[in-house]
Amino acid sequence: MELVTLILLACALAMDSFAVSITAGLSLSRFKFGTVCRISFVFALFQGCMPVIGWALGQSFVETISDYDHWVVFVLLLFIGGKMIYESFKHEEQAHCINIYSNKTIIGLAIATSIDALAVGISFSLLDVEIFFPALIIGLITFAFAFTGQTIGYKLGSIFKTKVEFIGGLLLIGIGVRILISHLLA
Repeated sequence: MELVTLILLACALAMDSFAVSITAGLSLSRFKFGTVCRISFVFALFQGCMPVIGWALGQSFVETISDYDHWVVFVLLLFIGGKMIYESFKHEEQAHCINIYSNKTIIGLAIATSIDALAVGISFSLLDVEIFFPALIIGLITFAFAFTGQTIGYKLGSIFKTKVEFIGGLLLIGIGVRILISHLLA
């Protein structure tokens, strides 16, 4: 997988974490570097581990579907991207309703925002992509996005939330289309 494609994929996956981090930033009573780093680390850890788990699951059935794996990857990314775009149009007023200082809340949000990465991990196994470098890049980019999201949320409010999810969805669909076209033309 090309580095540019991997970075774009990691950015798309990090969009959910970024959007939730904006909400987390809104919930911060004070901007504390340690708190923001802890939340960002948990998001990055789950976002980086989920592709590895998905990849391991995908390895168990890669031989069975190798003839149409590009279609599976396309459908997975289309579904995830479409879901993100759909959710970008929801108007949820949850900005001040979460307790971002609770470990249960942080872990719950980290799991919820990293489920898409599990599906991407399955896609990586179908494409026969080694997983550990991509997982590291996904984790690092997620950390940066989560940190930035909390900072924006704390300083500017929830202006960007729906736009970020929409852009992330478009990126995932675009990557899925690119993979499908490259396999069909090969």
